[in-house]
Amino acid sequence: MKITSPAFKSNQEIPAEFTCDGQDLSPELNFWSVPDNAKSLVLIMDDPDAPGGNWDHWIAFNIDSKTNTLPRGVEQAGVAGKNSWGRTGYGGPCPPSGTHRYIFKLYALDKMLDLKEGASKSEIENAMQGHIIEKEELIGLYKRQ
Repeated sequence: MKITSPAFKSNQEIPAEFTCDGQDLSPELNFWSVPDNAKSLVLIMDDPDAPGGNWDHWIAFNIDSKTNTLPRGVEQAGVAGKNSWGRTGYGGPCPPSGTHRYIFKLYALDKMLDLKEGASKSEIENAMQGHIIEKEELIGLYKRQ
């Protein structure tokens, strides 16, 4: 399984239009070779370099396993989880200082999660336990100018 973006390559800079310094749009994401036995996908974008610990920017679960593209600026896929701002949807990179890593994690699961919109990352991760078929990551970097 692979996750890629035409907006940036892995371990390269995320363009400003996808950050708080630009339009704060979600980048296009493409999913390749999702396992045939997957029942759903989970997408978690977080920043492990945030000063207060891991910061969740975007969480979506119960994404149709046949999905192969999330278009630019379209953040509603599946069911929205709650990010670290306490809301659902995409919140782009906005580091206070230095270069931060933004990790887009894609999980293929063998089931749909029995959770409601606004579920937290910890609730989603707990529900995924024992049901992850495959996981892939795309890492983008950003430093404010």
